[in-house]
Amino acid sequence: MNDLKCIAIIPARYASTRFPGKPLAEIAGRPMIQHVYERVSQSQRVSEVLVATDDWRIEERVRQFGGNVCRTSPNHSSGTDRVAEVALRTEADLIVNVQGDEPLIDPHCVDAAIAPFFEETDLWLSTLMTASRDEREWNNPNVVKVVVDYRNYALYFSRAPLPYYREGFKKDGAGLFFKHIGLYVYRRKFLNLLPDLVQSRWEKAESLEQLRFLENGYRIKVVEVDYQSIAVDTPEDLVRVQEILGSC
Repeated sequence: MNDLKCIAIIPARYASTRFPGKPLAEIAGRPMIQHVYERVSQSQRVSEVLVATDDWRIEERVRQFGGNVCRTSPNHSSGTDRVAEVALRTEADLIVNVQGDEPLIDPHCVDAAIAPFFEETDLWLSTLMTASRDEREWNNPNVVKVVVDYRNYALYFSRAPLPYYREGFKKDGAGLFFKHIGLYVYRRKFLNLLPDLVQSRWEKAESLEQLRFLENGYRIKVVEVDYQSIAVDTPEDLVRVQEILGSC
């Protein structure tokens, strides 16, 4: 088990609907994809980091800062499919799928998501969550919530307020919920199964790919970390991250 080889793959596409060219957006003098790449490279358990993209502009920029990059098919419907194409060319045991819009990602969180695979030989995939008592986030459909069982396996993910507090949201403990952080670790063999997984009705309803895994019977280990994720989904998010990194 100690010999498990783990690599990280960052899917990056230029044609984002809400924010075209997002991976190349400048933050503190460097493109966002470089910030993600450099932070993930600090992980203790990851031996290699790759960017997976179908766009020549992103490929060129990654090569300019000395990063590893692989060109992929332009026909992928999700980042996971893009990651899978690259992962299946490797001999790695574990694949970390890191979102390219998380320029503040903590490398310790990457290690935390990988750790369960060294303890559970039957584990197929893992992800992260963090506790919150922010009612605005609880009501925000862009913040994905997750509920887990006693062993921290996911029961459900949702954009809706989850869990629903019948007596009202209270910040004094009763309003605790968990935000999902969209970083995944897969056993490479699991990625071989992706083409055969039927897209689920709940995935379509919520637009959350991880629900396909649950509905097809695969358990997802969810590791709790003390990290407040700031994903860059819009130009407004970018300004917020620029302010944070600019003050460091």
